Amino acid sequence: MLELKDVFAGYGKTDVVRGVSFEVPDNDNLCILGPNGCGKTTLLRAIANILPYRGEIAVGGRPVRSMKTREIAKKIAMLSQTSEIYFSYSVFDTVMMGRYLHSGDGFFGLPADADRRYAMECLRAVGLEDQRDTPITRLSGGQLQRVYLARTLAQQPDVILLDEPTNHLDLKYQIELIEYLREWSKQGGHSVIGVLHDLSLAMRLSDTLLLMKDGKTRAYGPAAETVTDALLLDVYDIDVGGYMRSSLRMWDDLAT
Repeated sequence: MLELKDVFAGYGKTDVVRGVSFEVPDNDNLCILGPNGCGKTTLLRAIANILPYRGEIAVGGRPVRSMKTREIAKKIAMLSQTSEIYFSYSVFDTVMMGRYLHSGDGFFGLPADADRRYAMECLRAVGLEDQRDTPITRLSGGQLQRVYLARTLAQQPDVILLDEPTNHLDLKYQIELIEYLREWSKQGGHSVIGVLHDLSLAMRLSDTLLLMKDGKTRAYGPAAETVTDALLLDVYDIDVGGYMRSSLRMWDDLAT
């Protein structure tokens, strides 16, 4: 279980996240929603211990700030939007980077056969086993994001943090990524915490939502309680519900 109690985080002396609390049980997921600048990514970075924070964050009952960096990385992994590429590693070597935490020698030791097999399993899970020897500089943005997902899975974390991971993916792979992570979270005490702009994808991933505005929790609970016209209007300053229903009518008209 991941637990946050009254967490504040930000940059310099400015708090971007202010007093956020929630818990995510094992085999459960949470999606964090809100407009740009409301503190969603800052909150994920605090959970991953990338940013300093005040309050309490614990995973598996252990305070994150009491854990060493290597211990945290075995418990929590973060999948962000596609980042810049600086080296032309192969797809397989990129995924193998997620295994070094499980090797006693770290980067300096030769990977065990079991680590190589596990890396290939992760590549098969994202449908890229036939690209194992391809330099990542030759991949499309969508393919590269799937490689990074495989690397994240190879890390074998208990919790995966998603920061807008579908931005570079075609619709097919957006849906497949969300469905895969939903199934992954049902096994072995795993959990997913996702920051997504697409409300439909968010509700596919999780039945529990956290709506943020101005760094604070505006609503937290089941989708049936948080996805209301009034709350969405308050958070996004636009009639989201009306727009979604209008879009649905448009699709219904096209189908008739």
